[in-house]
Amino acid sequence: MAVSVREGAISSTLLLRRLRAGSRKNATYTAFREVGRVIRTVQLLRYLSDALLRRRVTAATNKVEAFNGFSQWIGFGNGGVITDNDPVEQEKTVKSNALLTNAVIFHNALDIAEIVRQLQEEGYIIAPEDLAHISPYLTEHIRRFGEYSTHELGIQPEAYDPHLDVDFSPLRGNDPPAPDGYGQAA
Repeated sequence: MAVSVREGAISSTLLLRRLRAGSRKNATYTAFREVGRVIRTVQLLRYLSDALLRRRVTAATNKVEAFNGFSQWIGFGNGGVITDNDPVEQEKTVKSNALLTNAVIFHNALDIAEIVRQLQEEGYIIAPEDLAHISPYLTEHIRRFGEYSTHELGIQPEAYDPHLDVDFSPLRGNDPPAPDGYGQAA
């Protein structure tokens, strides 16, 4: 099928139309459905047999859920429900929330980096394992219903220094990545 599309014997539009029809009698649909089932079964078996993969999937899922919870906390207006039926307005609402969420995460990361630098200046040793457990999804310091001053908006901030004097190589490990990519850190 892929060769037929590449060679121009069948158009991708026709292929998509056939697949969209979803007829169980359609041979193309049936073939792709079966290939999908095989791939899904192989992935499930790999997941069940590989403890490291399960830990990585769980860690990644937890990160995504934490981000989604933080994003919902940021976009608290109207219970998080988009009431406008206009797709353009819906997209504006979603993108505005994403922008605000990312801005707060960036600000939290800057604050965390500044605190790490202060602790290092005071003589504390900062272990990379400790930093690996710090999340930028902090909300305790944010006053959603508070008063915020905007008079500082025109002041240009100092240049951001992204360097932290912390050796993160122990977190990366010394093992070479597995050829299938499953041995890599999330």
